[in-house]
Amino acid sequence: MNDPAAPLTRRAALTLLGSTGVALALGQNALAQRAVQTPDAPIFSGPTALEGWNGLGPLIALPQKVPLKKVPLIRLVDRPPLYETPRAYFQSPFTPASAFFIRSNLALFPASIDLTTWRLKLGGHVETAVDFSFAQLLREFEPVSVNAVLQCTGNSRARFQPRCPGGQWGNGAMGCATWTGVRLRDLLKKAGVKAGGVQIQFQGLDKGAGAPGSGGAEYKKSLNLDDPVLDRCIVAYAMNGQPLPLVNGFPVRLVVPGYFATYWMKTLSFIRVLTEQDSNFWMATAYLQPDNLKGTTTLQAVKEKSVKFRPVGSMPVRSFIVTPDETVKVQAGLPMSIQGLALSGRGAVTKVEVSTDSGKTWKDAKLGEDHGEYAFRPWSFAWTPKQAGTYTVAVRATDASGALQTDTAIWNPSGYLWNTIERQKIVVGQAG
Repeated sequence: MNDPAAPLTRRAALTLLGSTGVALALGQNALAQRAVQTPDAPIFSGPTALEGWNGLGPLIALPQKVPLKKVPLIRLVDRPPLYETPRAYFQSPFTPASAFFIRSNLALFPASIDLTTWRLKLGGHVETAVDFSFAQLLREFEPVSVNAVLQCTGNSRARFQPRCPGGQWGNGAMGCATWTGVRLRDLLKKAGVKAGGVQIQFQGLDKGAGAPGSGGAEYKKSLNLDDPVLDRCIVAYAMNGQPLPLVNGFPVRLVVPGYFATYWMKTLSFIRVLTEQDSNFWMATAYLQPDNLKGTTTLQAVKEKSVKFRPVGSMPVRSFIVTPDETVKVQAGLPMSIQGLALSGRGAVTKVEVSTDSGKTWKDAKLGEDHGEYAFRPWSFAWTPKQAGTYTVAVRATDASGALQTDTAIWNPSGYLWNTIERQKIVVGQAG
């Protein structure tokens, strides 16, 4: 597909079963999509990424990802793998699959998936337990597409003070793609959800020790059966018109538009309808936020154990300056364009404002093409600096719920939900 935002038709979806090097075509030679072992020995280790917009770490070339001749991903951690997308790839509202960030919660991830034996199993509190092959998902269900941002719950964790444990992400633990697959509701209809169901649990194939004593050796996440987000969920087998890279969830992953990535289960293989609230480690202990919309509290309140927590859910409104970066020096009197992206999981982005005086005054930016409520919204701002000097540019966004980014400090012990106003210095030189 040349246009990543174009929906995948049934005919195009079926070509995934016959395209050279992917999906069922691999089945003619063992039906497996392979990746080199978890990157302990990377193909390429380049210069260290600068701390700032992105996190701090070496640039690494990986199988199915950006090659040596381009800007590779930024490695934060090897096990489990945490790899961040460099700033340059956000100049487009759609993120290439080859540059999409990598985040796993457990270290043991399959090195290959055999499509002759792989099945998506749906059971639990249902009328009939069912399972689906990859071919069935493509042939027996209507393909649907949605443009949506996938963002790690801890994106921008490196900004938090006091520092929080976990991967010290910059802004690059996110990406937007056109996800194509099967409606979750269509799959549930095949099984028939019985009365009395409470939650739907999702599980992939990654495993590992988990936190000591946690019992979290299998990654499982659940959504309430009465959550409206279920009507938006799809089980995706393609991103931007191509099969998912193995490290991004091949053969299928759950897509939960508007919600943080913790629910977007990779290598989704098990769906269960539960009659009780899920109490596994990844629901009851991990991925919790203070029980308020901003997800913020204080270190003292945590120490006093006076904070009530709840599972994280939808993404707050955010905006980012993508170009120019800190290395650019512009000339006074010459026009320039400041550009970036905005997102929200709680309503479409309706306004973006830019300040060139560190937030003292604000002017409306021009919104770019609307790719959907849950996609990145591009924006641009025309600016002609009149005098030489160092300027601090800031950006803030507003969404349809009325939420506006502010400078109010955000802190929680896990480093989640960061959405404070972004700032960047731009050096303006004197012309002539």
